[in-house]
Amino acid sequence: MCLAIPGKIVKIDGDEGEIDFGGVIRTANVSMVDAHVGEWAVVHAGFAIEIMDEDEAQTTLKLWNEVIDSGVVEAKNPS
Repeated sequence: MCLAIPGKIVKIDGDEGEIDFGGVIRTANVSMVDAHVGEWAVVHAGFAIEIMDEDEAQTTLKLWNEVIDSGVVEAKNPS
């Protein structure tokens, strides 16, 4: 299963954007969306695939954290 997680765009340089995922900064290609610094982007496989408003992003992150905290999803260490 693949997941796309929202993150806040903190910098854009050409087609590359720096995205903040709760304090972890990752680079993603933003060429497929009309992205601006300060917006929230859904990122999948290194590409921003959707821009969402902050309320929707926060709701998504809250729900995702509830799933993690419930223990339904377990972190697995690669062998």
